[in-house]
Amino acid sequence: AGVGMETLIANWSKAEPESPQMLSACFYYHVAKAQGTEVVARKESRYLGASPMLTLQDSTGADVHYYEVLRYDDDIFAEALKAADKAISIYPQRLDFRFMKANAYLSYERESPDMALSNILGLAHEFMTSEKTWTYQETPGNDVDVDKELFAQMMQDYCVTLYGLGTPSSYEAFLKLSQRMNGYLPKNPAFIANIGSYHLVVAKDPKTALKYYDKALKLDPKDRDVINNAVLASRKLDNPKLEKKYLKMLQQIFVQ
Repeated sequence: AGVGMETLIANWSKAEPESPQMLSACFYYHVAKAQGTEVVARKESRYLGASPMLTLQDSTGADVHYYEVLRYDDDIFAEALKAADKAISIYPQRLDFRFMKANAYLSYERESPDMALSNILGLAHEFMTSEKTWTYQETPGNDVDVDKELFAQMMQDYCVTLYGLGTPSSYEAFLKLSQRMNGYLPKNPAFIANIGSYHLVVAKDPKTALKYYDKALKLDPKDRDVINNAVLASRKLDNPKLEKKYLKMLQQIFVQ
């Protein structure tokens, strides 16, 4: 932060107004400058996927958990979004710029990732329905072509992030993204299993969860995470026969 960095970026933008490195630098500088922190008190023992920095008891003896969370200056954050939008308009098929903006929204919105979800769903639709060649720049000069399989992995990373936030809105966003990707890629077991996990953890419906886990296991019978979740769902249903079935599947994997 400071006048020196602002001057550097301002001069750089005049010299190379369409430089992808300059636009990235401008974006990340303003995101960092917009950030501050605040301490919030919550009743939950976890908040936004994190453990509390401090736990005290109130006058009734109940635990009060304190979390350090990011806050943003809206005007400065808006400058970061302008840089992201310019980068996307100049390099529309660079996924790293698309993700750059979506990630900023995820951090900015915290409990209710509405703009982030809208951004990600729009990108998923554009990617899955177009014939464009999409790239992702891992390092300057190292562009990687992105096919549907790699894109699915990237979308699954967002599903994991949304699930990990652990708020009602983030769980709903997790479900919507998983359902959308399942519609595009019905034979990808990850998104089917995601829907099962929503029913198991959020909807408290282990019977429906097992239906989705079974669908996922037909496509990938060696997915230990899905089998473990199926074991949990069987226990919640108090069904020893089903539990034994999934435990046997686990045993066969370890033997192999």
